[in-house]
Amino acid sequence: MKIRFFNARILTMREGQEIFDGEVWVRDGKIIYADRSDLVQDFYQEHGKEMLIFDKEINCKGNLIMPGFKNAHTHTAMTLMRSMADDLPLADWLNNQIFPIEAKMTGDDIYTLTKLGILEYLTSGITACFDMYLTPLTVAKACEDAGMRCVQVAAVNNFSQSPEMVEEMYNTLNTGKDSLNSYMIGCHAEYTCSPELLGKISDLAHKYKAPVFTHIAETENETKECIEKYGMTPVKYLDSLGMFDYGGGGYHLVHVNDEDIQILADKGLYAVTNPGSNTKLASGIAPVSKFLKAGVKVAIGTDGPASNNCLDMFREMFLVTGLAKIHDKDASSVDAMEVLKMATVNGAHAMGLDECDVIAPGKKADIIMIDMSQPNMHPVNNICKNLVYSGSKQNVKMTMINGEIRYMDGKFYIGQEPSEIYEEAEIIKARIIKELA
Repeated sequence: MKIRFFNARILTMREGQEIFDGEVWVRDGKIIYADRSDLVQDFYQEHGKEMLIFDKEINCKGNLIMPGFKNAHTHTAMTLMRSMADDLPLADWLNNQIFPIEAKMTGDDIYTLTKLGILEYLTSGITACFDMYLTPLTVAKACEDAGMRCVQVAAVNNFSQSPEMVEEMYNTLNTGKDSLNSYMIGCHAEYTCSPELLGKISDLAHKYKAPVFTHIAETENETKECIEKYGMTPVKYLDSLGMFDYGGGGYHLVHVNDEDIQILADKGLYAVTNPGSNTKLASGIAPVSKFLKAGVKVAIGTDGPASNNCLDMFREMFLVTGLAKIHDKDASSVDAMEVLKMATVNGAHAMGLDECDVIAPGKKADIIMIDMSQPNMHPVNNICKNLVYSGSKQNVKMTMINGEIRYMDGKFYIGQEPSEIYEEAEIIKARIIKELA
């Protein structure tokens, strides 16, 4: 399939490149041209007149083409618990509400509920998710069937999954660069894993020379209890086990100190901030500006739809910069362009998706179109700042993954009608509520 997008504004997210008017051409899942319209003839001269033949040509009418957002931390199938377990602190929410429900969920349930989350990702311009959940194979199948790019990370803890399963999934799902699915080593959190289990995860990281991702320092109590148990913060403790010798990072990282931040910087780790979830669960505000000043790479995740409760990268971007300004008491803290980079380029790199980070020839065609005709985009003073400060899901006109349009003008192209997914999700919800009664 060869598609031409023309009459477009283009935000490539390449370092130092401004928005320009031009065209983007996609062939066989990759970008083959992304440049000004007046340079097209030069491209024809170099590559031949066969480039004139397209399967589809889309007039963007001045709308913005940019890289898709990368949701760098989520638990997609927790769509089931959306608005079922709210207004509770994390420990109560997790132990008394979420874990009992999850105990009733089957792999088939997770397949359907993952698809429900994918619909929401597409409307938010999210082209890849960094998913941590219970049944990796059914999550992978849901993403493959719906055309969603997904990097999974192990959710092993004292009562779910095992190091052996993590290794099996690592070798099963990392099958090739053209697959929509891949897998990383990880664990749920320090506080849900025994030292022995954490040691085995570290051993796997060393065996495969692989990065590790996990929840870290999400709540004040988590950090306090880790210090009481091990005499170290969660960041320092996990690092002392060799967990991060080959990179990786942490989700949340709200309650960290200067030494923790230096460890993150020294090891080249990613801090994946989740402001919506941390706000709703009253976990606190991550010190994003401190991360940036120390050279720590920051990406953005929605967290799951049970703790957020929506999967909306526009809301997350606004919260990243808005909460940083409150935290620092400085309106200049964490510039909008930096936040846009977190939501696109940094997220891609954290997930190992280096071919999906920017719009450039040879990169994978994971791109979105932003509707510039909506009132919240006018007047056109600074498009990048508009995306962060006034943009919303209503501006997502198209979401393309791997060169395939999966959402456009309110319609989904994932091989199944949304109404069928909604109905199946309601049936799952009713069954589990009955089983819990």
